[in-house]
Amino acid sequence: MTRISVKVDGTTYEDEVEPRLLLVHYLRDRLGLTGTPVGCDTSNCGACTVDLDGVSVKSCSVLAVQTDGCAVTTVQGLAQGGELTALQRAFHERHALQCGYCTPGMLMAARDLLKENPRPTAVEVRHALEGNLCRCTGYQNIVRAVLAAAADEEVPA
Repeated sequence: MTRISVKVDGTTYEDEVEPRLLLVHYLRDRLGLTGTPVGCDTSNCGACTVDLDGVSVKSCSVLAVQTDGCAVTTVQGLAQGGELTALQRAFHERHALQCGYCTPGMLMAARDLLKENPRPTAVEVRHALEGNLCRCTGYQNIVRAVLAAAADEEVPA
């Protein structure tokens, strides 16, 4: 077992973890943060995307021990005080989800894009989200939602 200290969605956790435990399983099984889904366990789908020290990563490809001393933001940590972010509102208002399975990863990847490029084009949005698979929507409403959020709000924190 290895001792880690990690800040997740603003709360610091100190835990003993198996060295081989994936971050996605740590978040879901140990911390109860089930908003980050297990999609494919191969880093192909992007559903498990989280923010690790300011960088978008697929949590099925990161070991929990690698997050020692780091800050992780999950989709559950986006809304503050019960208020949705402009990006979350745009996804809702523009019907950028169907089954919702890919939505957490799409939101996190889009958030990362908007931090780096607050006014992306549709082509840039599609490129930024190409590591996230959606089997339902055809992506058009997801792209529209990201563009709408970029027009409505300053760069996400």
